[in-house]
Formats: sequence, structure tokens, C-alpha cells
Amino acid sequence: MAAAAAVSGAKRSLREELKQRLRAMSAEERLRQSRLLTQKVIAHSQYQKSKRISIFLSMHDEIETEELIKDIFQRGKTCFIPQYQSQSSHMDMVKLASPEEISLLPKTSWNIHQPAEGEVREEALSTGGLDLIFMPGLGFDKHGNRLGRGKGYYDAYLKRCLRQQEVKPYTLALAFKEQISLQFPVDENDMKVDEVLYEDSSAS
Repeated sequence: MAAAAAVSGAKRSLREELKQRLRAMSAEERLRQSRLLTQKVIAHSQYQKSKRISIFLSMHDEIETEELIKDIFQRGKTCFIPQYQSQSSHMDMVKLASPEEISLLPKTSWNIHQPAEGEVREEALSTGGLDLIFMPGLGFDKHGNRLGRGKGYYDAYLKRCLRQQEVKPYTLALAFKEQISLQFPVDENDMKVDEVLYEDSSAS
């Protein structure tokens, strides 16, 4: 147990440090890196061949995903977005009808648009799974380790994907370079991401 407590303590202090780094970024710099990453994604072979894609609706300290969502629809791909349950670590990925629909969705306590908790929509895993999941996070290292916000939504969802679909979805993290660290403390519940995209990452 001592090791687990040490990991969670290390994660807590890292989260604080990463939040400070993100707060120090200017809006212009966040936008510049977001645009650059949007271009990287559009040129990415995994994105091009994926038909069913899950993507997060960004908070102010995350890579802006609005342009990517528009591109997903322009290419005729199917788009799924998170529907978090605030009382647990359960999350579904539910179908989005159009980019325009986002601004009409209610906002959560984190100030993110999402379908209301009771609203029933098509869930990705019940209709054929996902090819690609864009992963948010507070920080990432170059080995694909991810530091989330502590709720465990994505780790639990990825485990469901592994149980319910034959081919594991490709996981692609979108990060500001300020969110990249050398190495993170991890425990057995943490799921690695396949690839972390940031300004200086080399194309895979």
C-alpha cells in the first residue's frame, strides 16, 4: 500500500505543477499549438483511415478540438463525444449529430458542453465500437503514460473497449508541449496511449 500511496501523492503534486504550467500559457499560444496539432491530425494515417472517432470537447486548458470536429464531419466520419456521469467514474461515448449541435448542449460543472446525463443517445460500443479515441489529459510522457484529472473515466472506458470490441481502438493524445514530462508515476489501472501528439513530436 505504501507504494500506491507514494504514486498517488506524486500524481497530486504533478497535477498541481501541470495546472500551473497551463495557466501560464497565453490564449494566443494555446491557439497556435491547437492549430498546428489540428494539421498534424488531419495528415495522420490513423485519423485518415478511421471511420468511428471519439473526441473530447475541450476545456480552456486543453488543445482546442472544434476544428477537428468539423473536419470529422466534413470527411463523413462518425463522431462520438463523452457523456460523463458526475457521481461515478462511468463515461459513455455518444453520437454527435453535427458540429453545430455542440453549442446547444447543456454545460457540466467543468463548463464543458455534453448531452444531459439522462439523455439517451447511440453509444459507440453498442453499435460497432471505435477506431480512434482522442485522449485528453493533464500531462503525458514520451512513453505514452498519461496523467488524467484523477477521475479515471478514460482508463475505465478503454477497459470496456478491450472487452467489447475485437480490435483495440487507436488512442491518440493531443497535448501542448508544456504538458510533456520525462516520466510519470503510474499504477496498474493507468492505460497507456498509443501515441502522444504535440508540437515537437515526430510523425509515426
